[in-house]
Amino acid sequence: MDVKQKKPELSALPAGDGRAARPVRVLAPLLLVLALMAIAVAGYRLKRPAAVEPVACADPVAGCNFSHHGTIVKVRFSAQPTPLEPFSLSVRTAGASRISAEFQMVGMDMGFNRYDLRPGPDATFASEVTLPVCVSGLRDWVLFLDVDGAHYALPFSSR
Repeated sequence: MDVKQKKPELSALPAGDGRAARPVRVLAPLLLVLALMAIAVAGYRLKRPAAVEPVACADPVAGCNFSHHGTIVKVRFSAQPTPLEPFSLSVRTAGASRISAEFQMVGMDMGFNRYDLRPGPDATFASEVTLPVCVSGLRDWVLFLDVDGAHYALPFSSR
């Protein structure tokens, strides 16, 4: 007995034959790419504050003073900064509720390295910080300070 099997016709195939999944296979990666692009654009816009006030600081180890909304801010490093060696950063100002710091090289993005300074006695905020490593060997840095939403840039050099 010779039994031949018939191939089913396309119209006779069940609904779950995979043809409906094709648009999802194309659409899902496209939506993922669009979501990642939106996150990247938002991150880029939030990376740097719109208005940064430059502050001259000849010797951050000795300390630097500048004015923040009519009050004096004193920034001080405990030692001359060297990449990958921790040092203390202290910021003293009256009336501040939140201070954070970030270190970037001049003309080079060093990634995310924000430090939230902890409040202490005598209106001083402090934290142990570390400069990121830079393979280029450059020594020109900028300390970006955020004092209650106001942004300041203090350039300095490392060892």
